[in-house]
Amino acid sequence: MANGQWFPPDWPERIRAFADGTLVPVTPKRAATVMLLKDTDAGPAVHMLRRRASMAFAGGAYAYPGGGVDPRDDDHLVRWAGPTRAWWAGRLGVDESAAQAIVCAAVRETYEEAGVLLAGPDADSVVGDTTGANWEADRAALVARELSFADFLDRRGLVLRSDLLGAWTRWITPEFEARRYDTWFFVAALPEGQRTRNASTEADRTVWIRPEDAAAAYDKGELLMMPPTIATLRQLIPCGSPAGALTAARERDLAPVLAQARLADDGIVLSWPGHDEFTQHIPIGAAPA
Repeated sequence: MANGQWFPPDWPERIRAFADGTLVPVTPKRAATVMLLKDTDAGPAVHMLRRRASMAFAGGAYAYPGGGVDPRDDDHLVRWAGPTRAWWAGRLGVDESAAQAIVCAAVRETYEEAGVLLAGPDADSVVGDTTGANWEADRAALVARELSFADFLDRRGLVLRSDLLGAWTRWITPEFEARRYDTWFFVAALPEGQRTRNASTEADRTVWIRPEDAAAAYDKGELLMMPPTIATLRQLIPCGSPAGALTAARERDLAPVLAQARLADDGIVLSWPGHDEFTQHIPIGAAPA
């Protein structure tokens, strides 16, 4: 492996089945993931987790906190600060209910997997310490889906701070993949007074790492990542600070990136439009390099 690009071993077979019409694409589930940033003496760092090797999807790969949308969060108006639901609907390319659910997913998953909560008692504040038995009980209930995020906010009397998020990019899992997600990537700065922890049962390690260092380790084959992860890391490098990333997010194109596969005389060509570095030429009977 020349770099850390991750591919499922069954992709060549699935791509061929998709090409000959015997594989019917599954509908992607909506999801959100957050690139949580903080300033350090060496420059901005991003919070990443390493998925357990035992995970069926992307085992051993580095990623950001994230997960699927909870449909319960699209039919209950949560306490909301920042850009309106209508503004987010336009930005994300969905209706207002879906926009609320996607933003809720981004904030909820960051809390579930990193212990960081982008919410506060009012529109101008953020909670400080989210540790302790009571907080952990609520976090566990969210993870188990015993508690919706909207109900969690109501119970705590909290306002979701949508203004602390910036929409960065959108990637859709290839049509030939068994598990498919339509994922919106967001950026956010670590709130003052909060700290991350490995709260995810799906991760065996978490790190704060400069985007350029993570990208260099990927290029050397030392860190395994999926294409959207390394692509977004490279995009973060010029930002210079969490504030710079949030500013840059305002102008980011959210047209979805979807992998394309075509049959060639000598095998399969797999590509992501606009991301030439991920193009793979897979010989017949071989796995991706």
